[in-house]
Parts: sequence; C-alpha cells; structure tokens
Amino acid sequence: MDPWYQYGIQLIASFQTVPWLEAPMRFFTFLGTQEFFILVLPVVYWCVDAGLGIRIGFILLLGNGLNEFAKMALQGPRPYWVSTQVKALAAESLFGIPSGHAQTAAGVWGTMAAGIRRRWAWIAAVTVILLIGLSRIYLGVHFPHDVLAGWLLGGLTLWAFLALWGRIAAWVKQRTLLQQLLLSLVFPAVVLLAGGSLAYGLRGYVVLEEWMINAARAGEPLPAPVSMDGTLTSAGTLLGLSLGLVLIQRRVGFKPSGPIWRRAISYVVGLIGVLVLYLGLKAVFPAEDSLVGMSLRFVRFALLGLWVSAGAPWVFGKLGLVEMQRQ
Repeated sequence: MDPWYQYGIQLIASFQTVPWLEAPMRFFTFLGTQEFFILVLPVVYWCVDAGLGIRIGFILLLGNGLNEFAKMALQGPRPYWVSTQVKALAAESLFGIPSGHAQTAAGVWGTMAAGIRRRWAWIAAVTVILLIGLSRIYLGVHFPHDVLAGWLLGGLTLWAFLALWGRIAAWVKQRTLLQQLLLSLVFPAVVLLAGGSLAYGLRGYVVLEEWMINAARAGEPLPAPVSMDGTLTSAGTLLGLSLGLVLIQRRVGFKPSGPIWRRAISYVVGLIGVLVLYLGLKAVFPAEDSLVGMSLRFVRFALLGLWVSAGAPWVFGKLGLVEMQRQ
C-alpha cells in the first residue's frame, strides 16, 4: 500500500478514537454541503448584499466544476474504500482527491470574508475552513492529503477570483445585451466540455473489487466515481445564474432593500421557488444515467440558477417587497 495511504489510515483511525467528536464533525461537514449553500446563498443575495451573493455563487459553481474535473483526473480512493481500519461514518460515490468540501470552504468562506472586510470575518472564515477539512478526515471520507489538496486548489481559486473579478465584471458591464448573453454561455460551456470529455474518456473505468467490498460497509451511495452529475449541476446552475443576472441587471437593477421583515418574507417566497425546482422537479424528472436524464438534470439546475438570480427578485418587486430601479 502507498505510504501516503498508510499514514493517512493510521491518522484517521487514531482521530476516530474520540467518539464525542462525531456530532460536531458532522455539523462542520454540513457547512460545506450543496444543501447548506442552496439555503445560505439566497440569504446573502436576496436579503443582504446582491453583489456579494453573486460572487459567492460564481466561485462556488466554478470551484465545483473544477473539483469534479480534478477528481476524475487524479482518481484517488476514499480511506474507507481502502481499509477496514477506517470507520465509514459517511459515504461518498466520487473519487477523493481533492476534497470538494475543503476546496469549496476555502473559496466560499474566503469570498465572504473578503466581502465583509473585517479582521474577525477572516478569523471566522479560516476557523470554519480548517474545521470543515478536519471533519472530512474524521468521518473517514478523505485522506489528509486530499484535504490539503482541496485547501490548496480552493486558495488558488480564491486568489485568482479576487484578483480578476473586478476587472472582468467592469469589462462585461460595458458590453451590449447580446454580447453579455453570449458571454454568459462561456463558463458553463467550459465546465460542461471539460468534465464531459474526461467522463467520456473514463467511461470504461471499473472500480477495484476490494474498494467496492470495503465501501459497502457504509451503505449507499456505493462508489460510482465516473459521473456527470456534478458537472451538469455546476454548468446548469452557472448558466441560469449568469443569464438571470444579465437580464435582471439590464432591466431593473436588483438590490436588497427595506426593513428586516420584508427581507424575511422575500427569503421565504424565494425559498419556496427553490424547493419547487430543487425537490419538485427532482421527483418528476427521470434520474437515470441517460441522455434524457442528464439533459433534464441540466435544465433543472439551470432553472434553479435563473430563479435565484432573476426570477425571485422579479417576484419580490411585483409583491412590493423590494424597490426595483429601472436601468
């Protein structure tokens, strides 16, 4: 066995001998999940700071697309796939390196801290980033080097994002409506083509039998590391978010406003739409790994992104919950 894996298994097994850590580690893992960000991102965009919300959305989705690509390129196993010494306290179907939770935490919580521009925000962000990464090790779903790779990739993404966002956003604002709509297709297309081409190249990949047997201890989901689901989710949501942002900013210029009770009602109204699209369409659309199933998944998340960036703000304006300024 690779020395990196042996060291990681020993460290994880030792870490897991502290049983009272399981509950807090599960909590910190939740702070890096898709479900958590689906609930929190709209709060920032709809109720606090639309600009910060959009930045968080973009770095989250671009980071997720990059992580899916890196996982399939590096093909590293999960600790509980490799050794029965590791307790399977959670289950994951994709490859392990780099850790998506660690990468996403660095990008999203770092963007939040940069937007708040306070020392306490950076201290809080770094603390949460570290604890999310440690939680993935404790739960047995990542080796330490998976988490380190995730932090590194997330940190590099954050650095590039903070350095380039202002210039790119200013340049895009100077383009015509048609040019902006065409530009909104660029990043989703890159994510889709990169992830899709790699998944296609690995279409004959077979998971080692030992990994499957060990992973079965944790139950569902079983390892299915060559998948388009994450790529379709990121690309679809990014497309909807981008198109919606162009449309809402060109027409009315959405900006959260009004007393707290109005913002709270806006969030509830918006969240209903999120649940209808995220859960309702999930129940209706077929989930099979076919062209139809994958296409409908892309459409579902594109509609979700469009609702968050433009649909919900438009409804808020019609209901008189926010003041929309004509551009």
